[in-house]
Amino acid sequence: MSELLHIEVSAAAAEQIRAAQAWWRTYRPKAPDAIHEELERASALLAAHPQIGSRARNVKLVGVRRIHLARIRYHLYYRVSEAPRQIEILGFWHASRGSQPPL
Repeated sequence: MSELLHIEVSAAAAEQIRAAQAWWRTYRPKAPDAIHEELERASALLAAHPQIGSRARNVKLVGVRRIHLARIRYHLYYRVSEAPRQIEILGFWHASRGSQPPL
């Protein structure tokens, strides 16, 4: 088994996550922790299998991938950096927006 990668969240992604969580807790009271739960699952998956996401198109940064968190309908944008080898979370964007996050 290979070593699990560390996950680093960018300031922009952290703010997008905070805003989404605040909205979710207000408007989805039956599952107030769903975003946190889905991010935990996604983080564990990415740490073990960093290439699992599909390549993000129409973003300026090189090597960006995304995974769809179906339960909450968000995309998590990330890339694998090599020095140090880790996952960089770059964006957290609702699937219905019809656009990409500003990366």
